[in-house]
Amino acid sequence: MALLSIKNENVIYKVKNKNIHAVNNVSFDIEPQDSLGIVGESGSGKSTLALSMLRLLPKKIAEVSGEVIFEDKNLLTISEDELRDIRWKEISVVFQKSMNSLSPIHKIGSQMSDIYMLHNKTASKAEVKNKMTELLELVNLPPRVYTMYQHELSGGMMQRVSIALSLMHNPKLIIMDEATTALDVITQGQILNEIKELEKRLSIARIMITHDMSVVANTCKKIAVMYAGYLVEFGYVKDVISDPKHPYTRGLLKSFPTLKGERGVLRGISGSLPDLSVQHEGCIFESRCPERSGVCNKEKPGTVILENGRMVMCHSAGRR
Repeated sequence: MALLSIKNENVIYKVKNKNIHAVNNVSFDIEPQDSLGIVGESGSGKSTLALSMLRLLPKKIAEVSGEVIFEDKNLLTISEDELRDIRWKEISVVFQKSMNSLSPIHKIGSQMSDIYMLHNKTASKAEVKNKMTELLELVNLPPRVYTMYQHELSGGMMQRVSIALSLMHNPKLIIMDEATTALDVITQGQILNEIKELEKRLSIARIMITHDMSVVANTCKKIAVMYAGYLVEFGYVKDVISDPKHPYTRGLLKSFPTLKGERGVLRGISGSLPDLSVQHEGCIFESRCPERSGVCNKEKPGTVILENGRMVMCHSAGRR
């Protein structure tokens, strides 16, 4: 049984008398202890999809429809009280800019304790401090961080604090939105390795949102490729990386260098994202696709289901 099941989810932003179709009919499942990487260009709907799952988008401008089923509960329709119990305790989030997530005028221990006490109101001071120290050690931070301020920490240390906060209530699913993007390569590698070890030890599922295909290739079991709000390819990382079925996925892979095999010329994807306020008659990727044919600008492709849970939204997917 899936831990999280997204069914036909749509997100429309209502901005200046326009409807921006940010997420369109997205569906996929995440199993317990899965790790899913969601990749795509800026503006492809990755973060919008993640935030909409937990109803973190502003209600005045974001219209969300479909279903987000987490352990038999539809997160889009349950009460605010029920959802509040699920946030942090069952599903937690690590955001990109950890510096903005921490208060500059309160000690790290004070901020961690406040979040813990929100769901454990009867906990004693000793219990809280022991829990916080344990969490800091879990993410390879010394206990002294408990008494430090945000400005006394490096970027990597702040990101580890954010990860510790996300693990506070032993969640079943962690959503990491560009959680290591702002870090140098060495620190990023260390934290990603620590995340993988924590997942094994604590039996946690993870959704990782990133621009970096190499991060997904090295740290995730499954991959979801999004383009202009559509899920264009989904499957196991090993299958998608070795044999991409969608032209957009192939374009993303050609734009990243490889550390193995022969060196090749890096090629970008020409053009830019389409206007998401316009409903497109044909394939959303058609104007940028080097493999387009006559049918592509006239008819939207359906989702083709292939072997091993693979899904591709392309007219030519079944012929490759």
